[in-house]
Amino acid sequence: MSEIAAVLRNGTVLTARNMRHVARIPGRITTGLVQPVMFVVLFAYVFGGSLGGEEYRRFLMAGIFAQTMVFNASFTTVGLANDLQKGIVERFRSLPMSPAAVILGRTASDMVVGLGTLVVTSLCGLLIGWRVEEGLPRALAAYLVLILFGFAMSWVGATVGVFARTVEVAQSAGLIWLFPLSLISTAFVSAEQMPAPLRVFAAWNPVSAVATGVRDLLGNPVPASLPQPDAWSLANPVLYAVVSSLAILAVFMPLALFRYRRLTRG
Repeated sequence: MSEIAAVLRNGTVLTARNMRHVARIPGRITTGLVQPVMFVVLFAYVFGGSLGGEEYRRFLMAGIFAQTMVFNASFTTVGLANDLQKGIVERFRSLPMSPAAVILGRTASDMVVGLGTLVVTSLCGLLIGWRVEEGLPRALAAYLVLILFGFAMSWVGATVGVFARTVEVAQSAGLIWLFPLSLISTAFVSAEQMPAPLRVFAAWNPVSAVATGVRDLLGNPVPASLPQPDAWSLANPVLYAVVSSLAILAVFMPLALFRYRRLTRG
């Protein structure tokens, strides 16, 4: 228990360090805030007219929230790779702290920025006509699902970052998996018209479950023109989203720490 407490304590210190670093780079915050707003405007007014207008805009926001949590992982990838490339991690190595604290500090600080992004995206959604149709407890549950999923995605980003090691490779590798994961889903469209393999992938894609679960919790209706696949994952989206997030953490936390330990020992 004392070791876990030490990891959390050191992770908190490194989280504060990373947040100070973010504050000194306004472009990092600007990019994180502008990107989801850009997607809201793009999907709501460029594609929304042909996909259902106001009804589609209410459907859209849960997908934007889920995509925002996925894309936030790219900042973890680049940030961790930047620390490795500049040798900052070597300084951490000389300190009496657990390797887990270094990655925890990175993922936690990026989640703080992600929370700010969620707030801005929600306000943008209100401006285009999106509303929370259910009560406060279900709304809080929806955001907790998003936060858990975002934290899981940040560990995927951390794993990519420790394998990439350089910022240049991290920037490229960090985008290779982001777009297919977020777009081959039911976050923005129905999967019914997709080819069979893509339809199955979309139905069981955690992004689809998160988006669908958030819609259910917030009371945002699914337009009749966008039918959802008949799959257990989408019939029980909140449960599947939580289980998927925990499974992702169970896989990528040990993998990221294993790779990080090998790098710092070498």
